Amino acid sequence: MTLASTLSDSVSKFGVMIAAVAIFLAVVLVIFFLASRASGRLSRWLAIVVFLGPAVAMLLIGLVYPAIRTLWYSFHGESGLNWLGLANYKWIFTTERIVHEVLFNTLLWILVAPTVVTVLGLSLALVVDRLRGEAVYKSLIFVPMAVSFVGASIIWKFIYQYRDRNEPQIGLLNQAALALGWHHPPNWLLSKPLNTFLLMVILVWVQTGFAMVVLSAAIKAIPTDIVEAAEVDGARGARLLFSVKIPLIRSTLIVVLTTVMITTLKIFDIVRTMTGGNFGTQVLANEMYSQSFEQYNTGRGSALAVILFLGVLPLVGYNIVQLRRERGNR
Repeated sequence: MTLASTLSDSVSKFGVMIAAVAIFLAVVLVIFFLASRASGRLSRWLAIVVFLGPAVAMLLIGLVYPAIRTLWYSFHGESGLNWLGLANYKWIFTTERIVHEVLFNTLLWILVAPTVVTVLGLSLALVVDRLRGEAVYKSLIFVPMAVSFVGASIIWKFIYQYRDRNEPQIGLLNQAALALGWHHPPNWLLSKPLNTFLLMVILVWVQTGFAMVVLSAAIKAIPTDIVEAAEVDGARGARLLFSVKIPLIRSTLIVVLTTVMITTLKIFDIVRTMTGGNFGTQVLANEMYSQSFEQYNTGRGSALAVILFLGVLPLVGYNIVQLRRERGNR
């Protein structure tokens, strides 16, 4: 393909995009014009349709319809045509590899990573709040949140990089091991189950800044008179922390923990970028992708997606209840 044809194709696609945007804006302007000209009872219902209609339509098209379609496909075979009933779900909970590796690794991620993120975020919030120039330190700790999971995985892939023993090691972790006297460090991403925990480190690195900022704000919102009264009563150090501060920020701790749990349950990018789910690191979200787009088994991929959705749903519901309760207490 020549440069001229490529340029012409790009210009035509750009023109189509501009035309589509122009048509959309024209339709919106016409609708708003008609809504402004309406009067009486019709104006109220027309205003509701104008403002809520597009949002409801996008919600139905982008969320509700795909969810129903995924649920429907989860009861079908590879092609999505032959009805199998609960066979795909039976396959998930009876296949040894899925149960012992995929579901176990997913459970391990949910239990370990959010707990470490929350505890580390709380610890950093308590320490950084006492330092001069806390904004600088918080900014540096929060910076990884601006990096995507794929970008973070590429960064950490260089840290875990392994070369043959006869070649110079370029991975930061291997260089540190050599400096400490470990002459033959292993290939970290091939070492089970250590590799799973090494992948969790990436999530912890990215999410700790979020936990620190939210918990720091919650700690600063504690009324000073309560803290001063506790100190007068003899509460100091760990006793003040565990008896006064943590109970007062309990709801925020739970929100942070459940939010990170939701992110962890859907984790896909890190596993996909680092190991592709190999070497015993497979998780539910990556297995869903593999079944759907590598093995082209729509039924099993959809069933895994439904399981993933059912896992996220109670966490989201619990988060909403906690936020409403916290608002009610205010």
